[in-house]
Amino acid sequence: MLADFPKIWSRIFSVSDIPIYRRDFRTLAEMRAEEARVLLRSRRQLGAYYLAGYAVECALKACIAKQRKRFEFPPKRKNVEKMYSHDLDALLDVAGLEPQLKREIASNPDFAANWNTVRDWTSESRYETSGLNGKELYNAVTGPNGVLPWIRLRW
Repeated sequence: MLADFPKIWSRIFSVSDIPIYRRDFRTLAEMRAEEARVLLRSRRQLGAYYLAGYAVECALKACIAKQRKRFEFPPKRKNVEKMYSHDLDALLDVAGLEPQLKREIASNPDFAANWNTVRDWTSESRYETSGLNGKELYNAVTGPNGVLPWIRLRW
């Protein structure tokens, strides 16, 4: 009976049926960054790369969630599709952070270099078997002038 519980539960609820709140995305961003750090300490570059980028995705989705109001009619379909994407540039646009990002890039060359590293991340990196530098991405995400600290100020 207990063995059937996951199958029964998945028929009742799918992940998309369970609401995800801004606090959840913030927690997920912090968890994924920490998991990337742990993987790096174990010399697991590829997993660290994926999770560091995923931390940024979750952080941007926290910024988007901050903009939503409880009884607000959903935004236009193309924006909804962007919200559910894994494309960091699209998420940045929906979060309304692009003008702030451009100002930060113009005034902070270290942040600009970090953003250029982070923006190359895609969710497809989880299928890579070589060639990804997890340490470089992790540092661009969490280090001094990192992308995650910048997003934290806005979520």
